[in-house]
Amino acid sequence: MRVPLLLIVILAAGCAQKSELAPETVSGPAPPLPEPDKALLPTVKIAPATGWKSGETPVPAAGVQVKAFATGLEHPRWLYVLPNGDVLVAETNRPPTEDKPANPIRAAFMKSAFEKAGASVPSPNRITLLRDKDGDGVAETKSVLLSNLFSPFGMSLVGDRLYVANADAIVSVPYKEGDTQIAAAPEKLADLPGAPRNHHWTKSLLASKDGGTFYVGVGSNSNVGENGLDIEENRAAILAVDAKTGASRVYASGLRNPVGIAWGPGGTLYAVVNERDELGNDLVPDYLTSVKEGAFYGWPWSYYGAHVDTRVKPERPDMVAKAIAPDYALGPHVASLGLAFSSGDKMPKAWRDGAFVGLHGSWNRDPQSGYKVVYVPFANGKPQGEQQDVLTGFLDAEGNARGRPVGVAMAKDGALLVADDVGNAVWRVSP
Repeated sequence: MRVPLLLIVILAAGCAQKSELAPETVSGPAPPLPEPDKALLPTVKIAPATGWKSGETPVPAAGVQVKAFATGLEHPRWLYVLPNGDVLVAETNRPPTEDKPANPIRAAFMKSAFEKAGASVPSPNRITLLRDKDGDGVAETKSVLLSNLFSPFGMSLVGDRLYVANADAIVSVPYKEGDTQIAAAPEKLADLPGAPRNHHWTKSLLASKDGGTFYVGVGSNSNVGENGLDIEENRAAILAVDAKTGASRVYASGLRNPVGIAWGPGGTLYAVVNERDELGNDLVPDYLTSVKEGAFYGWPWSYYGAHVDTRVKPERPDMVAKAIAPDYALGPHVASLGLAFSSGDKMPKAWRDGAFVGLHGSWNRDPQSGYKVVYVPFANGKPQGEQQDVLTGFLDAEGNARGRPVGVAMAKDGALLVADDVGNAVWRVSP
């Protein structure tokens, strides 16, 4: 019965009601939130992955240009810029799962959706180094720095060691400036939540200013706890890991899938978070927020503060009462992944005091949302005002995904770098 039921789900979801709101309507510091859509089946609208044709690029905003910093990569997801200007890119994808899904029909449907969206390719499991020695904005050196990793994602250099957050552990290798290959076997610092399920597998990594603590973004193992809360231990959270001992603790919780994490104004920790799905086209908006130590942000019992998710049983009014509303909504289902704060004076003046965010794009919304890079302006150290498009055109006129932006990073020269895991490229945005 699985295949017929799956077909029914796909067909019915394809007939779901379209949104009447623009994504920008449900965004900003105090977004108006519509009532949840209690339809039996969720909206499903996948953007088929096609890639870029020869000569095509994303569309830059007025005042900037875009060019390919590197092409021919394999599912590039995350970026890290070394002090000498070399750029590291994690070519990676989800690891295999060992756990039987609680709902085989839903799992089969999601597998089909991943394949259509270009997200089911095997993980290359490597970190590649890109070097633009002559400064022309194109990397002429492309070298595999580390290989045989386990779905690597976050990266951080502390002293003479390069740390990598695999899907199940933080590991490190020795590094000296100028290295293009590292043969040393990685040494494990700390385990991270991983198998058997590892639903949200990416593990972002950020070092404290003194290098003594690593902050790790760990996503949930479900949409809203439907697989039981026992497998959510140390998940939907940002962990703090001691850089010497590997001892870890929960720094902040209730963050369904905190992917990009970065230091913002005043040394404040910020994160972009993917919120829950299947409450309608316009709920729940993904968001950018400062992250306070010991704070709880609602997942799974509530969203945006005290908005209770009635799907979650048993109810926990005590936890809802603790929930903090995030700082800034980025729009519903945009899949905010990349986060980088502007630095230097190379970008247009209007983009020198805020954050760039890579919006990977929706699957649970009609019409689609995300599929672009935006800038969120800050004022008085907090996100304020309307987000601005920086790089668009990832969707073509037929709704196909020519590319999907993921990680973003500021290059040493002040340009913006964008990893594109469908286009298999890193784009460079500059004046």
